[in-house]
Amino acid sequence: MLKVVIADDEALIRTGLRIIVDSEPDLSVVGEAADGAEVVPVVRAQRPDVVLMDVRMPRVDGIQATRQLVALDDPPKVLVVTTFENDDYVYDALRAGASGFLLKRTKPDDLVRAVRVVAAGDALLFPAAIRALAATRSRSTEVPGIGRLTGREGDVLRLMARGLSNGEIAAELVVSQETIKTHVGNVLAKLDARDRTQAVIAAYESGFVSPG
Repeated sequence: MLKVVIADDEALIRTGLRIIVDSEPDLSVVGEAADGAEVVPVVRAQRPDVVLMDVRMPRVDGIQATRQLVALDDPPKVLVVTTFENDDYVYDALRAGASGFLLKRTKPDDLVRAVRVVAAGDALLFPAAIRALAATRSRSTEVPGIGRLTGREGDVLRLMARGLSNGEIAAELVVSQETIKTHVGNVLAKLDARDRTQAVIAAYESGFVSPG
């Protein structure tokens, strides 16, 4: 059973998300928060696998709340649920450690699939949306680990930025999935990235990959 906490300042949204999540036999909502300030205590008490996080909340927004969550000893995965995909808040939440984002108009089946994906340790990437957000940002951020990537690791990072899975990257580079899994692990370690989303953002912000 995967445990989920919902953080959103709108009661109607929380209720809707709870109904969707609780309708699945392997998912259960174990807590709710009406503001980012309430999230950490709920997470400490309930120890969820995934937090569905709104980014725009009145006192403590989802960005700050995400930073607080990923700093915990055993942090949950954070999945941003937002109204606007081109919102700067979304990009900042991803930079803060969220594993991906969903739009509030997302179909229920896609939402529960996303919860399972991030709970399994995978990032939920939307290449076009992240590329569009990255295009509005400065690309001069220094990421020391970028310079330590091997040529093949650089190839893997570029394909990750396109949203390709390990299997798709393996097919593109004509190597085994196990080899790609090793390369991805090396990329994350060298960039000090929590997951693929963080690695892709680092690639864009450093200029290693161009949003164009």
